Amino acid sequence: MTATVIFEDVAVGEVLPELPIELTPTVIVSTALATRDFQDVHHDRDLAQQRGSKDIFMNILSSTGLVERFVTDWAGPNAIVRQINIRLGAPNHPYDTMVLRGQVKALEPGETGGIAEVELVGSNSMGNHVVGTVRVQLPGKDGAR
Repeated sequence: MTATVIFEDVAVGEVLPELPIELTPTVIVSTALATRDFQDVHHDRDLAQQRGSKDIFMNILSSTGLVERFVTDWAGPNAIVRQINIRLGAPNHPYDTMVLRGQVKALEPGETGGIAEVELVGSNSMGNHVVGTVRVQLPGKDGAR
């Protein structure tokens, strides 16, 4: 995204473009390590299975980062994420795909621009992996935030 969404051009109910994420072992392991999460269940299949999981699984920091990416891909480079409120459900295991979907739930105008609240769901073959909302500040037509 090279252009930032302008607050006045957004409507409640606007649907964001879907974002499919291929859940390769590399994605799950590398994002866990990038977030400094060295728990073995995020990178060691044998130990994850010994602890009752079918495979390694994505950590919450990685899921949060993907949620933020989903919203900022839509909102653009001059938008500012103000709040992320999510909860996890079905785990993200390797060799699956998580698809993030969302829509604008509410708009709060400000002096310059305003806040868009995006409601979202990220689902995989097991069900909903992540559900929640993101509040993102968008600039107004005059370019100010």
